[in-house]
Amino acid sequence: MTREIYIVGNWKMNQKISDIESFFNAMKKIKGKYNCHAWVAPQAMHIETCLKLGRDNGILVGSQNCADHQSGAYTGELSPLSLKDIGAHFSIIGHSERRHIYGEVDNYLNAKTLLALQSGLWAIFCVGEKLEEREAGKTNEVVKRQVTEGLKNIPSEYHDRIIIAYEPVWAIGTGKTATPQQAQEVHSFIRNELLEQINLDAKAISILYGGSVKPSNVKELLGQNDIDGALVGGASLKGEDFGKLCMPE
Repeated sequence: MTREIYIVGNWKMNQKISDIESFFNAMKKIKGKYNCHAWVAPQAMHIETCLKLGRDNGILVGSQNCADHQSGAYTGELSPLSLKDIGAHFSIIGHSERRHIYGEVDNYLNAKTLLALQSGLWAIFCVGEKLEEREAGKTNEVVKRQVTEGLKNIPSEYHDRIIIAYEPVWAIGTGKTATPQQAQEVHSFIRNELLEQINLDAKAISILYGGSVKPSNVKELLGQNDIDGALVGGASLKGEDFGKLCMPE
C-alpha cells in the first residue's frame, strides 16, 4: 500500500500579513508540481487570509490548536466546529510546546482529538520524547503512552482523518535532528507495535517526522520506509523553502 505524503508547515507565533502574501506568491511559481499534500497552520487570526490565498495554490489550511469544547465560557479557545465552519481542514493537537509549556496532558488531548474529528477536521496528533527521556532509554515508553492514551477510543469511522507526527522534543527548533535511522526506528515502533493496540490501520496511516526538517535533509528522511512526510517549523515560513520541501530534488 502506498501511503499519502504530507508536508505541513507549523508557523507557530510567526508571520505578518506581508510575510504571508510573500509566502503564497512564491508558492504560485510551483503550483501543481508538489510531490505531496501541502498544508499550513498559521496563527488563528490569519487562518481566513491563508484560506483565501491558499485556494489558488492548492494548499490546505488548519489550526495549531483547538479546544475540547465546541462552545461556551472558554475565553481564548478555538472551537473545532467554528474552525470547520470557516473552512479549516485540520488541527494540530498535542504539539510538544502545548504539552510542555501549557501542561496539556494525555486525556485532555484525547478529548480534543475526538472533538476535532467529530467536527469534520483532520487531526495531526503529535508525540515525542524529551532529551532526558531519550538519554534514559525511555523513548518507546513515552511514545507508547502518548499514542495509546491520546488516541484511545476513537471510533473507526474517524480513523482515515488521523495523522501522527513524531517530533523528538530535543530536535525542535534546536538545529539538532534525529538521524534518519533514529527517526525510522521510532516510526517503525509506532506503526508496527502500537497502532493495532488502538485499532488503527498501521499500513494506511501516515506518520510524519518533525524536528529541524529543512530542504537539505527532507529527501533522506522521506526515503525511510515509515516516514510519510514532515511537520515543519522554521523552514516552512518562506515560500521558497517550503516549495523545496514539497518537491525535493
